[in-house]
Order: sequence, then C-alpha cells, then structure tokens
Amino acid sequence: VQLQAFGGGLVQPGGSLRLSCAASGFRFAGYAVGWFRQAPGKGREGVSCISSSGGRNFYSASVKGRFTVSREDAEDTVYLQMDSLKPEDTATYYCARYLGSHPIAGLWATPSQYVTWGKGTLVTVSS
Repeated sequence: VQLQAFGGGLVQPGGSLRLSCAASGFRFAGYAVGWFRQAPGKGREGVSCISSSGGRNFYSASVKGRFTVSREDAEDTVYLQMDSLKPEDTATYYCARYLGSHPIAGLWATPSQYVTWGKGTLVTVSS
C-alpha cells in the first residue's frame, strides 16, 4: 500500500503546477484524499481534501481560490492544480488517504485523520 506524490518543481511567482498523487496496492475509490504541505522549519499544514465523490471538498484559507483538487478514480489518481503560486507556497507537498469517504469539516486538515501517506514532492516558487 503506497502513495506517491509527483509533479513538483521550480516555478516563478504567478505560475502554475499540477501535482498528482498515485496509489498502488489499493484503490482510491471510496476514500477521501488529502493534500498537505510542509515548509522548512514549519509543521505540516493541510492544504486540501477531496471527498470520495468529489462533491465535497475543502481548502485552507491560504490556497482557496488558487488551488483546485480533483480526482480520477479509474486511474487511482488525485490531482492538485496550483495556480497563481506565491513564494509562501514553497514546501514539500504530500498526499494522504483519509480514514473514510467524507472528510469532516474541522477535521480534514488534521494529519491523524489520515492512514496512508505518500512520499512528498518539492515545490519551489521563486524568481
């Protein structure tokens, strides 16, 4: 059972990146999936979470309106489209499988609510 986030890289402020999270050893269908990030010297921050249906999603205040989460269960992949990137978005981004199918408001950004974590991918926003 593994998750792998990829698609990170160096991008200029105002640019865009799309991260992908791929599952192996299990199917994403039926589970909510979250995205977290961790900047150097800081704690892990919840960025977004997509429900199993894709119809109830959450975003942190710092990325709402700039990031969009989506999923393609047929490919066991979850995406995070990141637009209008800022230097403060620089971090290692991780994806994780939620305990259940529908994230709970107020808990979706809590790391302990996730049971499987992937290896992160580094996003650097700099000119």
